[in-house]
Amino acid sequence: MNAEQESTPILYETPEAGIARIVLNRPKTANAQDTALLYALNDAFDRAAHDEDIRVIILAANGKHFSSGHDLSERNSYRNMHDHETVGAICGFTCEGAEAQMSREEEIYLGFSERWRNIPKPTIAAVQGKCIAGGLMLAWPCDLIIATDDASFTDPTVSFGVGGVEYFAHLWEVGARKAKEMLFTSDALSAEDALRLGMVNKIVPRDELESATLEMARKIAAKSRFALKLTKKAINAGQDAQGRELAMQNAFHLHQLAHTHWLKLYDMLMDPTGLPEATQRAMGFDPEARK
Repeated sequence: MNAEQESTPILYETPEAGIARIVLNRPKTANAQDTALLYALNDAFDRAAHDEDIRVIILAANGKHFSSGHDLSERNSYRNMHDHETVGAICGFTCEGAEAQMSREEEIYLGFSERWRNIPKPTIAAVQGKCIAGGLMLAWPCDLIIATDDASFTDPTVSFGVGGVEYFAHLWEVGARKAKEMLFTSDALSAEDALRLGMVNKIVPRDELESATLEMARKIAAKSRFALKLTKKAINAGQDAQGRELAMQNAFHLHQLAHTHWLKLYDMLMDPTGLPEATQRAMGFDPEARK
Protein backbone atom coordinates (compact mmCIF):
# COMPACT_ATOMS: atom_id res chain seq x y z
CA MET A 1 0.00 0.00 0.00
CA ASN A 2 1.44 3.39 -0.98
CA ALA A 3 1.40 6.58 1.12
CA GLU A 4 -1.68 7.97 -0.63
CA GLN A 5 -3.66 4.79 0.01
CA GLU A 6 -2.58 4.74 3.65
CA SER A 7 -4.06 8.23 4.15
CA THR A 8 -7.35 7.33 2.45
CA PRO A 9 -10.07 6.16 4.89
CA ILE A 10 -11.87 4.07 2.25
CA LEU A 11 -10.41 2.02 -0.60
CA TYR A 12 -12.45 0.96 -3.63
CA GLU A 13 -11.45 -2.15 -5.56
CA THR A 14 -12.86 -4.38 -8.30
CA PRO A 15 -11.17 -7.73 -7.64
CA GLU A 16 -13.20 -9.50 -10.33
CA ALA A 17 -15.71 -8.60 -13.02
CA GLY A 18 -19.06 -7.75 -11.46
CA ILE A 19 -17.70 -7.46 -7.91
CA ALA A 20 -16.79 -4.29 -6.00
CA ARG A 21 -14.89 -4.41 -2.73
CA ILE A 22 -15.05 -1.42 -0.40
CA VAL A 23 -12.39 -1.49 2.31
CA LEU A 24 -12.34 0.38 5.63
CA ASN A 25 -8.79 1.72 5.81
CA ARG A 26 -8.09 3.16 9.25
CA PRO A 27 -6.37 0.12 10.78
CA LYS A 28 -4.38 2.20 13.30
CA THR A 29 -7.68 3.20 14.96
CA ALA A 30 -9.26 -0.25 14.45
CA ASN A 31 -11.30 1.43 11.71
CA ALA A 32 -13.00 3.89 14.04
CA GLN A 33 -15.62 5.91 12.18
CA ASP A 34 -15.22 9.65 12.01
CA THR A 35 -17.34 11.91 9.81
CA ALA A 36 -14.90 11.81 6.88
CA LEU A 37 -14.81 8.00 6.83
CA LEU A 38 -18.59 7.69 6.85
CA TYR A 39 -19.09 10.13 3.98
CA ALA A 40 -16.32 8.40 2.01
CA LEU A 41 -17.97 5.06 2.69
CA ASN A 42 -21.32 6.37 1.54
CA ASP A 43 -19.71 7.71 -1.65
CA ALA A 44 -18.16 4.30 -2.29
CA PHE A 45 -21.48 2.51 -1.81
CA ASP A 46 -23.11 4.99 -4.20
CA ARG A 47 -20.36 4.40 -6.76
CA ALA A 48 -20.91 0.64 -6.65
CA ALA A 49 -24.70 1.00 -6.68
CA HIS A 50 -24.64 3.25 -9.76
CA ASP A 51 -22.15 1.13 -11.70
CA GLU A 52 -24.24 -1.14 -13.93
CA ASP A 53 -21.32 -3.55 -14.28
CA ILE A 54 -21.25 -4.23 -10.53
CA ARG A 55 -23.56 -7.00 -9.33
CA VAL A 56 -22.28 -7.67 -5.79
CA ILE A 57 -20.67 -5.34 -3.22
CA ILE A 58 -18.25 -6.56 -0.54
CA LEU A 59 -17.55 -4.48 2.58
CA ALA A 60 -14.19 -5.43 4.11
CA ALA A 61 -11.68 -3.87 6.49
CA ASN A 62 -7.92 -3.62 6.74
CA GLY A 63 -6.16 -4.47 9.97
CA LYS A 64 -6.78 -6.71 12.96
CA HIS A 65 -10.36 -5.57 13.61
CA PHE A 66 -13.37 -4.81 11.43
CA SER A 67 -14.41 -1.68 13.35
CA SER A 68 -14.19 -0.28 16.86
CA GLY A 69 -17.26 1.89 16.23
CA HIS A 70 -17.70 5.66 16.40
CA ASP A 71 -14.49 7.63 16.72
CA LEU A 72 -14.95 9.23 20.15
CA SER A 73 -11.76 11.25 19.69
CA GLU A 74 -13.23 13.31 16.83
CA ARG A 75 -13.48 16.98 17.71
CA ASN A 76 -15.69 19.68 16.12
CA SER A 77 -18.04 17.02 14.75
CA TYR A 78 -20.73 19.58 13.86
CA ARG A 79 -18.24 21.75 11.97
CA ASN A 80 -17.01 18.65 10.16
CA MET A 81 -20.51 18.21 8.70
CA HIS A 82 -19.96 21.42 6.71
CA ASP A 83 -17.15 19.74 4.80
CA HIS A 84 -19.65 17.41 3.09
CA GLU A 85 -22.75 17.71 0.97
CA THR A 86 -25.48 16.15 3.09
CA VAL A 87 -27.37 13.20 1.62
CA GLY A 88 -30.68 13.12 3.47
CA ALA A 89 -33.43 15.75 3.51
CA ILE A 90 -32.35 16.82 6.97
CA CYS A 91 -31.74 20.26 8.45
CA GLY A 92 -30.65 21.65 11.78
CA PHE A 93 -26.92 20.87 11.78
CA THR A 94 -26.11 24.33 13.17
CA CYS A 95 -29.12 24.77 15.46
CA GLU A 96 -29.06 25.18 19.21
CA GLY A 97 -29.97 22.61 21.82
CA ALA A 98 -30.42 18.94 20.91
CA GLU A 99 -31.35 19.57 17.29
CA ALA A 100 -27.83 19.69 15.83
CA GLN A 101 -26.80 16.39 17.44
CA MET A 102 -30.02 14.67 16.41
CA SER A 103 -29.68 15.93 12.82
CA ARG A 104 -26.08 14.74 12.58
CA GLU A 105 -26.92 11.24 13.83
CA GLU A 106 -30.02 11.05 11.65
CA GLU A 107 -27.82 11.77 8.63
CA ILE A 108 -24.61 9.81 9.14
CA TYR A 109 -25.67 7.02 11.51
CA LEU A 110 -29.28 5.92 11.11
CA GLY A 111 -29.63 7.53 7.67
CA PHE A 112 -26.52 6.07 6.10
CA SER A 113 -27.11 2.58 7.53
CA GLU A 114 -30.66 2.56 6.20
CA ARG A 115 -29.48 3.71 2.76
CA TRP A 116 -26.88 0.95 2.62
CA ARG A 117 -29.45 -1.66 3.67
CA ASN A 118 -31.64 -0.69 0.74
CA ILE A 119 -29.01 -0.65 -2.02
CA PRO A 120 -30.67 -2.72 -4.77
CA LYS A 121 -27.67 -5.05 -5.08
CA PRO A 122 -26.50 -7.87 -2.79
CA THR A 123 -23.95 -6.79 -0.20
CA ILE A 124 -21.59 -8.96 1.86
CA ALA A 125 -19.74 -7.88 5.00
CA ALA A 126 -16.41 -9.61 5.67
CA VAL A 127 -15.82 -9.27 9.41
CA GLN A 128 -12.64 -10.08 11.32
CA GLY A 129 -11.74 -9.43 14.92
CA LYS A 130 -13.89 -7.01 16.88
CA CYS A 131 -17.06 -5.40 15.58
CA ILE A 132 -18.14 -2.96 18.28
CA ALA A 133 -21.19 -0.68 18.54
CA GLY A 134 -20.98 1.53 15.43
CA GLY A 135 -19.23 -1.37 13.70
CA LEU A 136 -22.53 -3.24 13.85
CA MET A 137 -24.07 -0.36 11.90
CA LEU A 138 -21.74 -1.19 9.02
CA ALA A 139 -22.12 -4.98 9.08
CA TRP A 140 -25.85 -5.25 9.85
CA PRO A 141 -27.08 -3.31 6.80
CA CYS A 142 -25.31 -5.84 4.57
CA ASP A 143 -27.35 -8.76 3.22
CA LEU A 144 -24.82 -11.42 4.20
CA ILE A 145 -22.05 -11.59 6.80
CA ILE A 146 -19.01 -13.86 6.60
CA ALA A 147 -16.96 -13.77 9.79
CA THR A 148 -13.64 -15.12 10.95
CA ASP A 149 -13.64 -17.67 13.73
CA ASP A 150 -12.11 -15.05 16.06
CA ALA A 151 -14.74 -12.40 15.31
CA SER A 152 -16.94 -10.96 18.04
CA PHE A 153 -19.89 -8.58 18.02
CA THR A 154 -20.61 -6.15 20.86
CA ASP A 155 -22.93 -3.26 21.65
CA PRO A 156 -21.72 -1.89 25.01
CA THR A 157 -23.63 1.40 24.82
CA VAL A 158 -25.85 0.63 27.82
CA SER A 159 -22.67 0.62 29.92
CA PHE A 160 -22.33 4.33 29.26
CA GLY A 161 -25.95 5.31 29.54
CA VAL A 162 -27.39 4.92 26.02
CA GLY A 163 -29.85 2.20 25.05
CA GLY A 164 -28.17 0.78 21.95
CA VAL A 165 -26.60 2.06 18.74
CA GLU A 166 -28.53 4.40 16.44
CA TYR A 167 -29.31 1.68 13.87
CA PHE A 168 -31.26 -0.44 16.35
CA ALA A 169 -31.47 -3.74 14.45
CA HIS A 170 -30.72 -6.06 17.38
CA LEU A 171 -34.21 -7.58 17.48
CA TRP A 172 -34.09 -8.64 13.83
CA GLU A 173 -30.49 -9.81 14.01
CA VAL A 174 -30.54 -12.03 17.11
CA GLY A 175 -34.13 -12.16 18.44
CA ALA A 176 -35.71 -10.37 21.37
CA ARG A 177 -34.31 -12.31 24.33
CA LYS A 178 -30.75 -12.44 23.04
CA ALA A 179 -30.97 -8.76 22.09
CA LYS A 180 -31.90 -7.92 25.68
CA GLU A 181 -29.04 -10.03 27.04
CA MET A 182 -26.60 -8.49 24.55
CA LEU A 183 -27.60 -4.95 25.55
CA PHE A 184 -28.24 -5.42 29.28
CA THR A 185 -24.87 -7.12 29.87
CA SER A 186 -22.72 -5.52 27.14
CA ASP A 187 -21.29 -9.02 26.59
CA ALA A 188 -19.88 -9.91 23.18
CA LEU A 189 -21.41 -12.43 20.83
CA SER A 190 -18.83 -14.86 19.48
CA ALA A 191 -18.79 -15.82 15.82
CA GLU A 192 -20.29 -19.18 16.81
CA ASP A 193 -23.10 -17.46 18.73
CA ALA A 194 -23.78 -15.19 15.78
CA LEU A 195 -23.88 -18.14 13.36
CA ARG A 196 -26.26 -20.09 15.59
CA LEU A 197 -28.58 -17.09 15.92
CA GLY A 198 -28.64 -16.49 12.16
CA MET A 199 -26.77 -13.17 12.27
CA VAL A 200 -23.77 -14.60 10.43
CA ASN A 201 -23.95 -16.78 7.32
CA LYS A 202 -20.56 -18.46 7.48
CA ILE A 203 -17.46 -18.71 9.67
CA VAL A 204 -13.98 -19.18 8.22
CA PRO A 205 -10.37 -18.97 9.46
CA ARG A 206 -8.94 -15.47 9.22
CA ASP A 207 -6.58 -16.35 6.37
CA GLU A 208 -9.56 -17.58 4.31
CA LEU A 209 -11.84 -14.57 4.82
CA GLU A 210 -11.00 -12.80 1.57
CA SER A 211 -11.21 -15.92 -0.60
CA ALA A 212 -14.42 -17.17 1.05
CA THR A 213 -16.09 -13.79 0.58
CA LEU A 214 -15.03 -13.63 -3.05
CA GLU A 215 -16.30 -17.17 -3.61
CA MET A 216 -19.72 -16.20 -2.23
CA ALA A 217 -19.78 -12.98 -4.25
CA ARG A 218 -18.80 -14.84 -7.42
CA LYS A 219 -21.65 -17.31 -6.98
CA ILE A 220 -24.17 -14.50 -6.47
CA ALA A 221 -22.83 -12.40 -9.34
CA ALA A 222 -23.61 -15.23 -11.75
CA LYS A 223 -27.35 -14.78 -11.09
CA SER A 224 -29.74 -12.40 -12.82
CA ARG A 225 -29.15 -8.85 -11.58
CA PHE A 226 -32.85 -8.04 -11.82
CA ALA A 227 -33.87 -11.21 -9.97
CA LEU A 228 -31.41 -10.42 -7.19
CA LYS A 229 -32.81 -6.90 -6.92
CA LEU A 230 -36.40 -8.15 -6.68
CA THR A 231 -35.51 -10.83 -4.14
CA LYS A 232 -33.77 -8.32 -1.90
CA LYS A 233 -36.72 -5.95 -2.09
CA ALA A 234 -39.13 -8.75 -1.17
CA ILE A 235 -37.18 -9.88 1.89
CA ASN A 236 -36.53 -6.34 3.13
CA ALA A 237 -40.22 -5.54 2.71
CA GLY A 238 -41.08 -8.58 4.82
CA GLN A 239 -38.99 -7.20 7.68
CA ASP A 240 -40.54 -3.76 7.28
CA ALA A 241 -44.04 -5.27 7.37
CA GLN A 242 -43.13 -6.57 10.84
CA GLY A 243 -42.71 -2.97 11.97
CA ARG A 244 -38.93 -2.79 11.72
CA GLU A 245 -38.76 0.77 10.39
CA LEU A 246 -41.19 2.20 12.95
CA ALA A 247 -39.41 0.41 15.79
CA MET A 248 -36.07 1.69 14.52
CA GLN A 249 -37.32 5.28 14.50
CA ASN A 250 -38.67 4.91 18.04
CA ALA A 251 -35.34 3.53 19.28
CA PHE A 252 -33.49 6.36 17.54
CA HIS A 253 -35.54 9.00 19.32
CA LEU A 254 -35.03 7.28 22.67
CA HIS A 255 -31.31 7.32 21.86
CA GLN A 256 -31.53 11.10 21.42
CA LEU A 257 -33.33 11.42 24.77
CA ALA A 258 -30.40 9.63 26.41
CA HIS A 259 -27.95 12.09 24.83
CA THR A 260 -29.97 15.04 26.10
CA HIS A 261 -30.14 13.53 29.58
CA TRP A 262 -26.37 13.14 29.88
CA LEU A 263 -25.73 16.55 28.33
CA LYS A 264 -27.76 18.10 31.14
CA LEU A 265 -25.86 16.12 33.79
CA TYR A 266 -22.29 16.01 32.46
CA ASP A 267 -22.21 18.21 29.34
CA MET A 268 -21.45 15.02 27.38
CA LEU A 269 -23.50 12.81 25.07
CA MET A 270 -23.13 9.78 27.33
CA ASP A 271 -22.54 8.85 30.94
CA PRO A 272 -18.73 9.12 31.16
CA THR A 273 -18.62 7.27 34.48
CA GLY A 274 -19.30 4.02 32.66
CA LEU A 275 -16.16 4.36 30.54
CA PRO A 276 -12.58 3.42 31.49
CA GLU A 277 -10.87 6.21 33.39
CA ALA A 278 -8.33 6.78 30.60
CA THR A 279 -11.19 7.27 28.14
CA GLN A 280 -12.95 9.63 30.55
CA ARG A 281 -9.85 11.81 30.76
CA ALA A 282 -9.39 11.74 26.98
CA MET A 283 -12.94 13.09 26.68
CA GLY A 284 -12.19 15.89 29.14
CA PHE A 285 -13.98 14.39 32.14
CA ASP A 286 -12.23 14.10 35.51
CA PRO A 287 -13.19 10.73 37.04
CA GLU A 288 -12.10 12.03 40.44
CA ALA A 289 -14.88 14.62 40.30
CA ARG A 290 -17.46 11.85 40.59
CA LYS A 291 -15.85 10.26 43.65
